[in-house]
Amino acid sequence: MAELGVLTEQDWEFWDAWVRSQRLLNREFDRALQQELALSKADFSVLVTLEAAPEGRKRVGEVAEALDWDKGRVAHQLTRMESRCLLAREEDGAPGRRTGVRLTATGWEAARRAVRLHSENVRRLVLDRLAPEERAAIAAMSCRVIRDLDAG
Repeated sequence: MAELGVLTEQDWEFWDAWVRSQRLLNREFDRALQQELALSKADFSVLVTLEAAPEGRKRVGEVAEALDWDKGRVAHQLTRMESRCLLAREEDGAPGRRTGVRLTATGWEAARRAVRLHSENVRRLVLDRLAPEERAAIAAMSCRVIRDLDAG
């Protein structure tokens, strides 16, 4: 058994394989979005967040909270996406304050295409390679880690 705070060789092998698999998967997902749709991971995150919102609208602060990003990062990302006509900022609350954001028609189409591409890649690169019991074990472990870290 491992000493308190010390990982065994098998622990390190597990951790290295887990982290490396996540890094490689993220690289493939990002590459596909960039090459096939000219979207960054950040673009995808914002598009999916807005696509899931009623009428494709959220307040900027809600986008920041949903993505766990600071407001400055969100503001810069929204500016880049607005310049590409993927979204539009709008008044939401105090007059003259553009604190709302919504998908444009171009943004809705980009979100639809990105979700379809990402779904196909998740199926091809992950789901089709795992047995049902492997998927269940990974899901259980992931949910436990999320629950424990969110509670802390």
